[in-house]
Amino acid sequence: MEWKTQFTPEEVAELLERGVGFGVLDVRNEEEFRRWRLEGPNTPQTLHIPYFEALEDEEAFVSRVEAELGRGPILAICAKGGSSDWIAQEILRPRGFQVANMIGGMEAWGSSYRIRLLPESKQDTVRIWQLDRFGRGCLHYVVASEGEAILIDPPRHIERVLELLSREGLQIRAILDTHAHADHISGGPALAERTGAPYYLHPYDGIHPIDVLPAQIPFAFLQEGMRFSVGSAALDVLHIPGHTLGNTAFLLQGQKRYLFTGDSLFIQSVARPDLGGRGEAWAPLHFRSLRRLLHLPADTIVLPGHYASAAREQRADGLFAAPLGELLRSNPDLALQEEEAFVSYILAHLPEFPPQYVDIKRVNAGLLRLDEEGLNELELGKNVCALSGAYTTS
Repeated sequence: MEWKTQFTPEEVAELLERGVGFGVLDVRNEEEFRRWRLEGPNTPQTLHIPYFEALEDEEAFVSRVEAELGRGPILAICAKGGSSDWIAQEILRPRGFQVANMIGGMEAWGSSYRIRLLPESKQDTVRIWQLDRFGRGCLHYVVASEGEAILIDPPRHIERVLELLSREGLQIRAILDTHAHADHISGGPALAERTGAPYYLHPYDGIHPIDVLPAQIPFAFLQEGMRFSVGSAALDVLHIPGHTLGNTAFLLQGQKRYLFTGDSLFIQSVARPDLGGRGEAWAPLHFRSLRRLLHLPADTIVLPGHYASAAREQRADGLFAAPLGELLRSNPDLALQEEEAFVSYILAHLPEFPPQYVDIKRVNAGLLRLDEEGLNELELGKNVCALSGAYTTS
């Protein structure tokens, strides 16, 4: 891909996957930069200089960019794409820098997706698409067979799902959330309203854990042992409390086994149990639920709801998936075999609690309604649903 003056977030994600060399100039304010930055399978060198510093001393700004990033190629980014575009056009490009702007800035980065068909499913009776919201590390799924589809953890930007369903000629049978999400807005209720398909959630997650108020959205109850049919395939519901009290996983029985683990088991970590404010009480439940999942056959393909590091967790084909047996060997958070030791370990390795997660749960329960700008602000930044070790750079 040639170096242009403008790149979409999807194009930037492709550059990162291909390992194309460039530097990043981030001109957001300090707080925004600390909270969240551009990352990928090959995270580039990043220089952070707040926008106002370029205005205060233009020559010093230019000298620092050249000293640390050279004269290009450079990708300039800001919150919404306007400030970085101005700096690229008015300050750097006239001085001979090879600099591009990311269209829409980090707000667009956090709202963009790459959609991939799981290659293992091409030889099966089902097809599975993984929707990767790469700016946030969120994963969503469409499971299809014989013209029917089930949606698992659907994203807030429902048009991307509807476009895929229309292109593939699929009819929604059911919409399932593995749990009441804290890190992102679910598209489940909106998709149910748009399509008429039923939306399912475990009833234990129909109560906001902090407010202790019932959800104000219509949903059907998920329960242990339920089975959903999609074409010639069957999807079984496993109740695995720990991340939330109503946390569930879905086991798809085709020619292969596929386990949609939501927020329980990730490729390089496990979920945190404290986002409902009940970490000490829920951590033992989490241990028992994980033990249950780990007793499934080793060739079961795990499809998680999140990832923390594309560099460490993404396969060569771009997917986030791995056989359960491989995770038993490579996931460091699965090493502890005793409940007491696991609980002590997990409570000692919790990342900072993002305060906006309380309101995200309120939105998902229908207890809080916000406009598009408010939703974008709530979701700003990557998910922090795993233990702290998942976010190290090593």
